[in-house]
Amino acid sequence: MANPNYPAGQAPDRWRTLFVVAIAQLMIVLDSSIVNIAIPSAKLDLGITDVNQQWVITAYTLAFGSLLLIGGRIGDFMGRKKIFLIGLIGFAAASALGGIATTQGLLFGARALQGVFAALLAPAALSIISVTFTVPSERAKAFGVMGAISGGGAAIGLILGGALTEFFSWRWCLGVNVPIALVAFFLATRFVHESKADGDRTYDIPGVITATAGLFSLTYGFNQAATTGWSDNLTISFLVAAVVLLVIFVIIESKVANPMMPLRVVTERNRGGSYLGSLVVGAGLFSMFLFLGLYLQIVLGYSPLKSGFAFLPFTAGIIVFAGIASQLLPKVGPRPLMIPGLIASSIGLLFLARITPDTSYVSYVLPALLIMSSGMALVFIPLTSTSLHNVGNNDTGVASAMVNTSQQIGGSLGTALLNTVAATATATYAAANTALGENAQAYALTHGFTVAFKFSAALLFIGAIVLFFFINIGKDAVVETEGAITH
Repeated sequence: MANPNYPAGQAPDRWRTLFVVAIAQLMIVLDSSIVNIAIPSAKLDLGITDVNQQWVITAYTLAFGSLLLIGGRIGDFMGRKKIFLIGLIGFAAASALGGIATTQGLLFGARALQGVFAALLAPAALSIISVTFTVPSERAKAFGVMGAISGGGAAIGLILGGALTEFFSWRWCLGVNVPIALVAFFLATRFVHESKADGDRTYDIPGVITATAGLFSLTYGFNQAATTGWSDNLTISFLVAAVVLLVIFVIIESKVANPMMPLRVVTERNRGGSYLGSLVVGAGLFSMFLFLGLYLQIVLGYSPLKSGFAFLPFTAGIIVFAGIASQLLPKVGPRPLMIPGLIASSIGLLFLARITPDTSYVSYVLPALLIMSSGMALVFIPLTSTSLHNVGNNDTGVASAMVNTSQQIGGSLGTALLNTVAATATATYAAANTALGENAQAYALTHGFTVAFKFSAALLFIGAIVLFFFINIGKDAVVETEGAITH
């Protein structure tokens, strides 16, 4: 709902508003990648085990993904500017807490808090843009800026994380958010205008509780399996609890008047297939960044900064091929792009599965990153279009948020599962190859990473199969979703 005081429906400070929101968006994107480079240093400093290392990533993505939908509703009901400001201050405080963490538990808790406030901040930021820019051409430019930040922010995060870790401390990978958030807060108080949504303002609290508890139980169950095995009573208890809680969540969503996730949004085959595809992509891709970052630093001995630059070809490939995908989508439709894209990405992961402690970056890692990035660029843009296929105006925000939600949840679950797979494979290889002596650890770790890469490749291939059978729309998806908001 646009501010009635804006002349001709236009916000007078709309470009300054975009600048402020872009700062917040960059901070959120940075935080999803910047800590990947810091993990090896944080592990040494805080005594984080191989089994628990995934919680540095998972604690953030799980909280972010599971609370994103309700975070958007809170902003709509309470006021988007108010929640944007609260999100900035909370994110800064959580980042500062993580930066001074003295134990792994405190670090994991701070990362979870970051995810909570990011779930308030991200949808509020995009909603602010949607109500600030009312002219379609200007709105397209505004979301183009946000898309560019999302695409290039990951590379900036990896390089900045490497520089901060190498020349200062891994703690600054979290602490750097504090001055960014404070600057954004100061500017937002001046240039961002308040807006709220009309209509029913009831919250689906039972849905939030059951969804979050169910997803946490599922993730923790996967993590527990790495230390005690799949047949352990505690592992089984958490996995069973997860299934029960998620079933209850679905029942609640089918009964309440104002559900957090209306089932009509996910039951349409193209949208449902898109969310499943996004879940699988998140599961395969997030873990790749984690394990490849560890391989580059621990096994190949790269400095944090060099590791950050090593990921640049992936981001460059995404940016280049995203432009190609944008041109092809109106001509061929989504499925002819997404299926080959996921298959190419799985091939790139299989290429990574051939690495050893003695292989070179140029011969193995670089080609794999280029193949994966070209494939994933063909997936991201069409996936957004199909996720909004034939959705009603009242559900557009929820449907677009579901893409990010499913990807974040997929990332947290996939990272937990594949970390368990990697840890088990590493331990098994080390026990069976004690004759390798001082090289045993490097070979065992690399073996664990390669097994995880093979599982990631399988996940992406499964994603291609899902999209092949679920997606049945053509070029019309682009027309339907023109100007839609994507989270």
